[in-house]
Amino acid sequence: MLTIGTLAKRTGTKVQTIRYYEQIGLMPEPGRTEGGQRRYGDAELDRLAFIRHSRQLGFPLDAIRELLDLSDAPDRPCHEADEIARRQLKLVEQRMERLKALRAELKRMVKECSGGNASQCRVLEVLRDHSECLTEHDQIGV
Repeated sequence: MLTIGTLAKRTGTKVQTIRYYEQIGLMPEPGRTEGGQRRYGDAELDRLAFIRHSRQLGFPLDAIRELLDLSDAPDRPCHEADEIARRQLKLVEQRMERLKALRAELKRMVKECSGGNASQCRVLEVLRDHSECLTEHDQIGV
């Protein structure tokens, strides 16, 4: 049996994050000692590693919940997991396109900088020009 600290270290997850995952139902409520300390087994370690890897791939929590539901029901068809992964791939591809546009704009700004003083700085000029602002749709989200 693992403590929450050991579980956190073994999966590279913060203790607060593990508690949050328990609170929102991604992780089951752990067993507890007589003193009330959380205790975890291999199943919880595997589940948290699954969640962590899914987060590293950029899956939102709702998609991870769907994937966990599928994982917990091995008789369900695989195409459901495939569809979730395809949605995530599409989002990543869209984000990459926005990042390419952002990179191009930043390169243009830097290239056009004459290296003079701040009153003639092209970077500052572009940033002040609100007509060149990216739309909310084009902004890069984390």
